[in-house]
This record gives sequence, C-alpha cells and structure tokens, in this order.
Amino acid sequence: MILGMGPFELIVIVLVVLVIFGPKNLPKLGKSLGQTVKNVREGMEEGSDDKKDEKSEEAAKDAEAEDVVEESADSDADAAEDAVFCSHCGHKNEAGAEFCSKCGSPLSK
Repeated sequence: MILGMGPFELIVIVLVVLVIFGPKNLPKLGKSLGQTVKNVREGMEEGSDDKKDEKSEEAAKDAEAEDVVEESADSDADAAEDAVFCSHCGHKNEAGAEFCSKCGSPLSK
C-alpha cells in the first residue's frame, strides 16, 4: 500500500494519466518532473549552505572592500589626471577614449 492506496486505486490513476497525456508525452512529462524535483532539491541545499557560509562570506567581503578602497584611492588620483568627461552626460571616461562609454556621444578633446 502506497499512501494508503491499494493496487486497484494505483492502476486507475495510471490509466487516467495515460488517457490525459497519451503514451507519447509521458516520457517528456517524467523528464520535466524529474528536473523540477532536482532543481528544488538543489535550491534547498543551496539555501542551507548559504546560511552557513553567509557569515564567512561577509567577513571576506569586508576584507576585500577594505583592500579595494585602499587601491582605488591610489588609482583614482592617477586616473583623475587623465580622465575625460563627456560634455553630453558628464560621465568620466578614460583618457584615450573617442566616445563616451555611457551615452556613446563623441568626446571633445
């Protein structure tokens, strides 16, 4: 007995599924059902892993952010001297750029 159903009830359910979907579509239905179950299981596993790793990831991100801030402060000083600003949108572009990377308008030199 599966879920309180006897063999007769299971046979009736299988016959109804065959009539509704047809024998040609049953493999497609089984494949999509299997993929759905697999995706749900992977999602549940990722959710539990994310909670465990969340604290260690936050610590790593904080450390990276501190390094990036230090590096960007040095590079911003160098890049500010060579930067070209777009007259159309005001976006900061590299010194050798001919067109604005944000709006695409030509940069005046």
